[in-house]
Amino acid sequence: MYVADSRATRQTSADGAARPSAGRRRSVVAPAVLALGAVSLVTDVSSEMVTAVLPLYLVTGLGLSPLGFGLLDGVYNGFSALVRLVGGHLADRGGGRHKWVAGFGYGLSALCKPLLLVAHSLTPIGLVLAADRTGKGLRTAPRDALISLSSTPQARGRAFGVHRAMDTAGALLGPLVAFLILRATVDGYDAVFTVSFCVAVLGVLVLVLFVPGGRGDGGAGAGAVPGERPTLSAALRLLGRRDLRRITVCALLLGLATVSDSFVYLLLQRRLGVPDRWFALLPLGTAGAFLLLAVPLGRLADRVGRWAVFLGGHGALLVAYALLLTSWHGAGLPYVVLALHGTFYAATDGVLMAAASEGVPEALRSSGLALVQTGQAMARFACSLLFGAAWTVWGDRAALSGAAVALVGCAAFALTVRPKGTVTTA
Repeated sequence: MYVADSRATRQTSADGAARPSAGRRRSVVAPAVLALGAVSLVTDVSSEMVTAVLPLYLVTGLGLSPLGFGLLDGVYNGFSALVRLVGGHLADRGGGRHKWVAGFGYGLSALCKPLLLVAHSLTPIGLVLAADRTGKGLRTAPRDALISLSSTPQARGRAFGVHRAMDTAGALLGPLVAFLILRATVDGYDAVFTVSFCVAVLGVLVLVLFVPGGRGDGGAGAGAVPGERPTLSAALRLLGRRDLRRITVCALLLGLATVSDSFVYLLLQRRLGVPDRWFALLPLGTAGAFLLLAVPLGRLADRVGRWAVFLGGHGALLVAYALLLTSWHGAGLPYVVLALHGTFYAATDGVLMAAASEGVPEALRSSGLALVQTGQAMARFACSLLFGAAWTVWGDRAALSGAAVALVGCAAFALTVRPKGTVTTA
């Protein structure tokens, strides 16, 4: 792990976070990034415990159809799009209250975990998941803005890679904990939801105690454009910047062809006949590849260009789709598909945020990242609905074939677009 040299000179940004000076080595990752990574690690243990068992709980336990599950999965993965702009705006408008807006989001998601114990039908479960994703939507942009503001432009890919690797370590542990709880208890799902709540509370405490932040000195941000205030209209005007607009459009289009994780795991289970008790372990393959590759691919993006790495990740996803559509039923299929799935996330998640950070003033950094995240989340929400409907009407193979064709078309379009902010800044 890369840590900051305590002897290096520090600067303070508008959000109160320590920022590396120009003289620092490019390999430095700021302490704020490591602290945020620890928060994400603990929180992801909690959230991935629920995510690992939710598809089986809803489809097998509650008997939802693929269309009903697609609706809930779309809510779970896309509802945060409705509030990401709000979270980004509040963090910028509050004079750099990125930490506290993020903390509120983490707290709201934690409170939703025990509510799953009393929700047993489509409507209440949908409301709980919507509230949970509201918390995620509020916290994501402020958290990523803190990472961006704490890092030099030349090392942002690496900084996001380190954070995503720590985040994914939690994603790796979460399904394993859920699996052990399901095997050790009688009312396994209730036990998973209860333990998930306790772990989520711990994540909030880590944020409050160890993440630097709060009000900054001034609130405008050192990189703000003179006369530009962090208003909602100023945030929306960021789309007038060609590079950010292109990044947002490409993220949206590619999101329309990104089948959700839950559907990928359900497809694998159907292809291979995975027993229900082993289902919760499938996300471990994705998380393991993500964990191993997040930092190397983040460094590669800083070196050779972020757009190439970003599109390469979607190429890995396309190969995973193709393998699921073949007649191969070998024992190696789940390992290869899940490795490609994790490679996709390692090459796109943090890399996209590093690319979007370029050219966005510090006073609007949280809002600018929220614009990209909103477009992507809305697209993935639509993809879940469409994929669930297509599966219900035409079957899983036809639905996945349509997603693969759409991904090829969207990737071909994105290949022709090369925003300046996505190339190497070395």
